[in-house]
Amino acid sequence: MSSLAGPTRIVFLTILIAGCSGISAGQRRSHAADSEFGPVVTAYLGYLSNEQEVVDDRASRREITSVYYRRNSNRIGALRQMTIRLTRQTGIDYVPELEAVTSDEFGTIFENPPRPSALRQHEVIGNKFRFLGVVHGTETFYVFARLDPYEQADLMQRAGEGDANASTGAVSAPANGQKVGQSSTRARRAIPEN
Repeated sequence: MSSLAGPTRIVFLTILIAGCSGISAGQRRSHAADSEFGPVVTAYLGYLSNEQEVVDDRASRREITSVYYRRNSNRIGALRQMTIRLTRQTGIDYVPELEAVTSDEFGTIFENPPRPSALRQHEVIGNKFRFLGVVHGTETFYVFARLDPYEQADLMQRAGEGDANASTGAVSAPANGQKVGQSSTRARRAIPEN
């Protein structure tokens, strides 16, 4: 038994070293591919890779269904593709808050979901989202950028000014019932200090 311990350890260590160098080579290739981007985009792409690892891990432990796994893996891929596409188009190291949804998921982000066929690139929907485009793959994902509260307020104010100029001078309320200039995000709840 002791005569096998030495060669077995050597074989085990050789396999371990070869495996580790293969992993590090793969990581170097992944980082090299992302190195064309700035730190913000690189960090977001890293975040998406981490999310994929979490989904893979949950699938390997049979915590999620294969349908759930495929949908989320495809969603992560769509977000990655759109991030790279936007960054290459603009050359800006910035990632807006992105939402990738299939047509059957529109109700999760819209009160009154638009028809997918009616969407136009860069169109603002409900003063909350800008439609960025479609990512086709195993599933079709529609990718939207959530507008920040300042963009939302600016759009509502411009819409109100346009209505006032076009009509008798009365400013009409936006379709979602908010007053002009009012942010569409809820105020943060104050947490009492102990």
